[in-house]
Amino acid sequence: MNLKGAHDFNAPADQIWNMLMDVNILVKITPGITKLEAIGEDNYKAIADVKMGPVSGSFTGGLQVADKQPTESFLLKVTQNSKIGNVSADVLIMLEALSETETTMRFNGKARLSGVLARTGQRVLSGVANTLTKQFFKGLTTELQSNHHKKA
Repeated sequence: MNLKGAHDFNAPADQIWNMLMDVNILVKITPGITKLEAIGEDNYKAIADVKMGPVSGSFTGGLQVADKQPTESFLLKVTQNSKIGNVSADVLIMLEALSETETTMRFNGKARLSGVLARTGQRVLSGVANTLTKQFFKGLTTELQSNHHKKA
């Protein structure tokens, strides 16, 4: 399953980068994630609960940040296992500064599914992925706004 999209933010690239590298913020803004625990540099144990239509399960696995190019890009490697199937994904996250106060975040990657998840159907899973992505962008936007007000 291909994962691809983009979102514009009213914030500088370095501010978004710093937030994406902050475990406490990621737990808050990533839909479904209930726990993110550092197990080494740029390596995390992740626990997620996803309940959306036919996709419902508790996932446990790893999350790794690789190939970091500060304020520009990084590769997110995700492996999640559950009773309903396993997910592994490599997603390239890219930040492009449009101006000093505007940034576009793009993502492009592939997710590999097994078990019940793989049989659920591409359309259903694409819908779930799109919903989770929108929730993530909304969470990041809210967090950026609350951080902006704290600095002002």
